[in-house]
Amino acid sequence: MDFELNEEQRDFRALLRAFVDKEIVPVARDWEHSGRYPTEIVDGFKEMGLFGITVPEEYGGLDLDPVSFALVFEEISRGWMGVAGILGSHSLACRMIAMHGTDDQKRRYLPGLATGERRTGIGLTEPDAGTDLQGIRTTARLEGDHYVVSGTKTWITNARYADPLPVLVKTDPATTPAHKGMSVLLVEADTPGYQVTKDIPKLGYKGTESCEIVLDDVRVPASNLLGGVEGRGMQQALSALEWGRVNIAARSVGIAQRAYDEALAYSRQRRAFGQPIGDFQAVQIQLASLATTLQAARLMAYWAADQVRKGRADAQTGMAKIFCSEVALESAISSLKVHGGYGYSTEYEVERLYRDSVLMSIGEGTNDVLRTVVARSLSRGDVKVG
Repeated sequence: MDFELNEEQRDFRALLRAFVDKEIVPVARDWEHSGRYPTEIVDGFKEMGLFGITVPEEYGGLDLDPVSFALVFEEISRGWMGVAGILGSHSLACRMIAMHGTDDQKRRYLPGLATGERRTGIGLTEPDAGTDLQGIRTTARLEGDHYVVSGTKTWITNARYADPLPVLVKTDPATTPAHKGMSVLLVEADTPGYQVTKDIPKLGYKGTESCEIVLDDVRVPASNLLGGVEGRGMQQALSALEWGRVNIAARSVGIAQRAYDEALAYSRQRRAFGQPIGDFQAVQIQLASLATTLQAARLMAYWAADQVRKGRADAQTGMAKIFCSEVALESAISSLKVHGGYGYSTEYEVERLYRDSVLMSIGEGTNDVLRTVVARSLSRGDVKVG
């Protein structure tokens, strides 16, 4: 067994780490608190080609392997988890188009998406349908050579920049089971009736917008039906969410790493009773636990990413997302404890890490729902433990 990154992955991580330390770490706290959009960071993503990490090389992308994909989100989240969201939804949508799009759709959209000239996201969640995607109410009826789309989407990352936005709809609402009547349409931002109505205020996950979108009789060309065949929308969305769970697991590792870094640095700097607090056994135990669970989470995330490389890995990515997201929260809380009262202050990084970590157990499927996904896979024998 090889638990090490290969040379190419190590070099790539070093490049990412240098960018994060120079361009993200120094500004993250102030920009997050002020609500400033990270335009310069986005420009850096473009220069590094990061908008093309899931786009095939023939369309100008990097087409990263899943472990290198995980490294992107781990390193960026170490600096500022919120801005990782700018690449997250974009990358999953690009992969969905690359995997399932028609040749025409790939030619039209992927080159611009790879450079960041175009950006995108995924329009799945609705006010009454989050984890239960089969419960969506957005419909698309075919009229001639256009679909007429009506509905509302919410919590859509990159909504104000997405063009096109893949939107999950019901093209046959009467079909049972419901997923057989679901499709994905690529909706362009300037289409009449398509409106981003509001930004949703959030506890954390700032730096990128999360919005509500209203589609009021939006006419979408039939040529923008992803893959050109109705009824495959759920399958197409789930194929992207598998990579999405690797994304969240890796973001969680990035948060946990920063929490550990901040706790360790503070334990060396802060003095009490005439000595650094890191000399006290209670603090040493916190640091040792932080480091141990952090490394376990990192290995879990890379393992799950490697399983994706080998084929479908619902259970493995579910396990990694569950474990890593819970480590992120535990690490943030432990780091808060090491900081004491200062950990509660917005002058220190750790309070932001805590706010960002909470989302990790919710995004890409709640942990409780993912536990049922893992359990079903175990019962079917799809994955073995031991």
